[in-house]
Amino acid sequence: MTDFSLIETLRWQPDEGFIRLRLHLARLSRSARRLGFPQPIDATAKLDEAVAEATGPLRVRLTFDPQGRITVTSAPFVPLAPETVWTIRIAETRLQSPDRLLRFKTTRRAVYEAARAEYAQTEADEVILLNERDQVCEGTITSVFLDDGSGMLRTPPISCGLLAGVLRTELICQRKARVGRLTLADLEAGRLYVGNSLRGLIRANLIRS
Repeated sequence: MTDFSLIETLRWQPDEGFIRLRLHLARLSRSARRLGFPQPIDATAKLDEAVAEATGPLRVRLTFDPQGRITVTSAPFVPLAPETVWTIRIAETRLQSPDRLLRFKTTRRAVYEAARAEYAQTEADEVILLNERDQVCEGTITSVFLDDGSGMLRTPPISCGLLAGVLRTELICQRKARVGRLTLADLEAGRLYVGNSLRGLIRANLIRS
């Protein structure tokens, strides 16, 4: 399994630097170790170099290949308005929970691209995928969170077949979220959110068609 690279997508703010940098670097290092890649010892230096002359918020993408090569690209980033609500749809495309690569953020994106392509951009801001057991997994670019009234957000376990998102990890560590399996019925009964480290937590409206 060496025909892909690892990815980390970070937000950089002029007054804060890289958001959740420690968690991003920890995930990158952990993924490299588990997949037999070299350790990304130059990652911090490459990231700092990419933003050395930046003056505004950036979306920064780091890729790390099996040979240990790091590539960093950046683009201007515009945050979502606080009151933003995304329209969410459910994909017919399924994830397979035994697929261990789903636990890692990589350039193998075919299944997510297929799910996203099921709906036009005007029909959905994000598309959620289920696994072979009809359990909720994740969005094409986000983790899934449900406010079920318990006082903590609920997010699916990695064993369902999904990425350990950086925002997801932070919320679990802060005891703002807990792991628990989710069904479509759960999503329809509670208040849905999706999110990632780049954009944060986003209120979501699920539409079943």
